[in-house]
Amino acid sequence: MTHSSTQAAGGPPTISAPDSAGERPSTRSRRQEAASWGRSRRGRLGPLPVVVGLVIIWTIFQFKNDRFLSAQNLTDLALQIASTGTIAVGLFMVLVVGEIDLSVGIVSGLAGAILGVLAVNNGVNATLAIVAVVLITLLIGVLHGLIVVRVGVPSFVVTLAGLIGWQGLELYVLGNGGSINFPPSVITDLTSTFLGTPAAVTLGAVLCIGYAATLQVASSRRARAGLRRSSPLSNALRVLLLAALLALAIFELERDRGVPLALLIFIFIVVLVDIVMRKTQFGRHVLAVGGNREAARRAGIPVDRIRVEVLAFSAMMAGVGGVLSASRLLSVSASAGTGDTLLNAIAAVVIGGTSLFGGRGSAYSALLGMLLIGSISNGMDLLSLDSSVKLMITGIVLLLAVSVDALSRARR
Repeated sequence: MTHSSTQAAGGPPTISAPDSAGERPSTRSRRQEAASWGRSRRGRLGPLPVVVGLVIIWTIFQFKNDRFLSAQNLTDLALQIASTGTIAVGLFMVLVVGEIDLSVGIVSGLAGAILGVLAVNNGVNATLAIVAVVLITLLIGVLHGLIVVRVGVPSFVVTLAGLIGWQGLELYVLGNGGSINFPPSVITDLTSTFLGTPAAVTLGAVLCIGYAATLQVASSRRARAGLRRSSPLSNALRVLLLAALLALAIFELERDRGVPLALLIFIFIVVLVDIVMRKTQFGRHVLAVGGNREAARRAGIPVDRIRVEVLAFSAMMAGVGGVLSASRLLSVSASAGTGDTLLNAIAAVVIGGTSLFGGRGSAYSALLGMLLIGSISNGMDLLSLDSSVKLMITGIVLLLAVSVDALSRARR
């Protein structure tokens, strides 16, 4: 048995019992505290800045207009962020791999135009029309990716050309009419369907049970691997926190129309992408390529295939977002996908914590960032502020987020 001793002046040596790792508890505690502080100084604060920003923004807008946190406005906010947030999820993966996709806004508008032509003008079954739109946008992303990796044109240029070209195709698809209205169907049901209290509570309970099971499995796997496992108390607190947040959200939304189906679709996509990024080989390859492309290539990772796949996924998510947008607006026009759609999608991902330099980020950045951007837009609409003010404030928030990311990268 090993002991550590120190000789005090004028007295006997003092003996401290080490822990199982051969290190005194006080020393290990100080070392862990220093490591935690070091991570914070390097900017690895996770979602904390966004959460703090949300609390501040919600407090300000609620003080200025007491309808901001009303059940009706929160439901409207959930519907507003679902479509652009879905686009942001696809853009998140593109940014992580170190690429950019400037065409996602227009691709979402093109998706709505194709959906209208198929389902309304040609009488195609609504479900089949949605599937067709998703597949078409997937092929658009594959085309972008192949040009990038085979021809060697940077993704910035390829998708910028796509932004122009696909907008022309959108106008051509819509024709002289310029707009298409959607009658009640599966398409409109995507954003007009709301879960009642029993269904919402059941879904929330299932999510909490699933999260608890996931934590338990992860803890057991770490224990079998000889790694430090999270304590049962820590796991229980996490589950309780999730349950409290879900209960609060369900309670507020049920005071109006209920939990929107569109919001559930958005959250489901976020959770699924997060699992893929953290638990699968594909997700690890995406992070590796974004972190150091040449090192990933030398490690045997199919870099070009990964780049094509993430660009294809981005375009497909733009297609899904376009379907949700057309469903919420009950129509599609020549302006679909233009305006601030691309700006808000990029801003949401970056503000949420995904690095513009690649290799770092979380799928939840799209959710948190979109919630922040949507709250700013929604709050300023309630205050009847001019759109110029809205754009300036959004630009300032985006610049601050990118600056924090750049400083964090420089310190690392």
